[in-house]
Amino acid sequence: MDLRKTRNIGIMAHIDAGKTTTTERILFYSGKTYRIGEVDDGEATMDWMDQEQERGITITSAATTTFWREHQINIIDTPGHVDFTAEVERSLRVLDGAIAVFSAVDGVEPQSETVWHQADRYNVPRIAYVNKMDRLGADFDAVLEDMRQKLGAKPIAINYPIGQGNSFEGIVDIIAGEELRFEGDGAQIERSPIAPERAEDAASRREALIDALSEGSDEITSLYLEGKEVPADLIRRELRKACIDHRLVPACCGSSRHNIGVQPLIDGIVDYLPAPDEVPPIKAFHLKKEEDVEVPCSAKGYPLGLVFKVQYDREAGPLCYVRMYSGVAKNASVIYNVSKKKRERITRLLRMHANKSEPLDEVEAGDIAVIVGMKLAQTGDTIGTEGWPVLLEKMHFPEPVITVAIEPKTLSDREKLAETLEILSKEDPTFTHKENEETGQLVISGMGELHLDVLVTRIIREFKIQAKIGNPQVSYRESISKAVEKSQKFEKVIASKVNAASLKLRVEPLPRGTGNRYTKAVRAPLVPNEIFESVEHAINGAFAGGIQFGYPAVDIGVTLIGIEYDELTASPFAYEACANMAYDAACRDAGPVLLEPIMKVDIVVPKEFLGEAMSLVSQRGGIIHGSETKATSESIDAEAPLEAMFGFTTSLRSVTQGRASFSMEFSHFEPKKN
Repeated sequence: MDLRKTRNIGIMAHIDAGKTTTTERILFYSGKTYRIGEVDDGEATMDWMDQEQERGITITSAATTTFWREHQINIIDTPGHVDFTAEVERSLRVLDGAIAVFSAVDGVEPQSETVWHQADRYNVPRIAYVNKMDRLGADFDAVLEDMRQKLGAKPIAINYPIGQGNSFEGIVDIIAGEELRFEGDGAQIERSPIAPERAEDAASRREALIDALSEGSDEITSLYLEGKEVPADLIRRELRKACIDHRLVPACCGSSRHNIGVQPLIDGIVDYLPAPDEVPPIKAFHLKKEEDVEVPCSAKGYPLGLVFKVQYDREAGPLCYVRMYSGVAKNASVIYNVSKKKRERITRLLRMHANKSEPLDEVEAGDIAVIVGMKLAQTGDTIGTEGWPVLLEKMHFPEPVITVAIEPKTLSDREKLAETLEILSKEDPTFTHKENEETGQLVISGMGELHLDVLVTRIIREFKIQAKIGNPQVSYRESISKAVEKSQKFEKVIASKVNAASLKLRVEPLPRGTGNRYTKAVRAPLVPNEIFESVEHAINGAFAGGIQFGYPAVDIGVTLIGIEYDELTASPFAYEACANMAYDAACRDAGPVLLEPIMKVDIVVPKEFLGEAMSLVSQRGGIIHGSETKATSESIDAEAPLEAMFGFTTSLRSVTQGRASFSMEFSHFEPKKN
């Protein structure tokens, strides 16, 4: 496998910007599919789940491989809906480059901002594709300006539209200096010199491109100053460097639905996005040496990969999507799960095309494949070798904020439901389930109403379990408001032996969003390590159990500041129980507070209904931060408590005659107002 001729890319955008349609066209023009699947007809290749086809949205990131100009392109089509943010997050973690799709009418939308910043966090180089140039109100330059203002990006046009809206008929290739028109199904491209009426515009745009590149290229600067022509291949080479270094974002345009402008976009993937060995080495943590190491992308190194997605297949069991960063994983071999410290067997290696597959003998560094046979693997696990145990950085996933009770209709389904929930939580890290100890009720939690609706539908249809579902409930959190120190003693006689422990804890509130933290601030060389481990285990377990109401506790710092030890009566069990009691007592004295999730709400509404939509948010206790005027609509930026947003869709539709849409995502927790 030639690393230089491999691209691992993702397609990311706001819901409805045309990601899946664009992917379908890429697959068609690169010869992977022989007919174009349409999202609107429920026939998209990449949206293979029944629900994806019914709802017309992408739920899971489907992985596929295609070829263009002798380059292998691994594509991951990610969802645009905020409820499936984990799918986007785990895909970006393993990508080397991405295409950001924007609607030519709507520009940078709320979810576009979210995924753009997620890509910033993982340093993913991007190219921009402005889709839907055929729509009324389309404006290519306005979208680029929107990117500069909202994303802090530096987009630079490499092509631009001939006409916009109804008059959109093709594109001008600024670098090659020609016009492109797409015939029939778009496979035939008619190239012609730039028309005289567009020559001046094309020349000024080319000059803007050369000017932007000259900042980082002495070669282009000297040619420019000497008044010489800058060759197209030099522009492409320097633009590639600028894109990989995050200095510029190459921007192109088209209409995927009408088969215009997709082939230049595929050229852009090959020309400007990095190969696996052109991105910085992945950082990992060496477990034995206890130090950070950098892992270069090479097939000659030790095997190292990341499980970025687990998907359950009824016949094959868990399908583990793996990105290899180093070495080679071979079919029918044993691989070491570093995260679980267990060996696992690879029974089959597959290259996926949506939900179809072809067998592989091995997968090398820089490639993406599916491993069948790993029973213990979860999303985010590192796989490698026992001789070189390094752990790749864990993925960051948001906390689930919405909960529903689920109950099987028959007792025989209860066990089956428990197994199913286990499978689904392995697949999706933002989906959790637990049993209420007092009522015995099963409770599932997720990122939003749509997220849970999709999962519940899968439980009923895919896993054939008849279940009753309760109304959505808010998943609150608990925290404390002041610092407290607490000494605690514990003594219990078990089997004629005294088990005793004594320790002192300090609990304090941490800034919102910090998470929980446990630290040991005592030096006690005579105390065995297993005693400290028991205390730490108890505290970490106590965080999940809450303080007053049983909701998970957040943003609490716990420090062990004192410990007494007597080897005659000490036992790990006693210290675990003692730590639990001390934590519980300290938190109850530390001004416990109930926190509720506050959601970031973005509403797109026709101009004439702006007032009604704003008053609807205010009635529900929301705060409006502002609104922005778009070509045909207004975009409202607000935040509101999740509890107040249940049923908001129905109310919004009724006051706007069904013409408004909204999306919301978790913003932060804050103390609940009574």
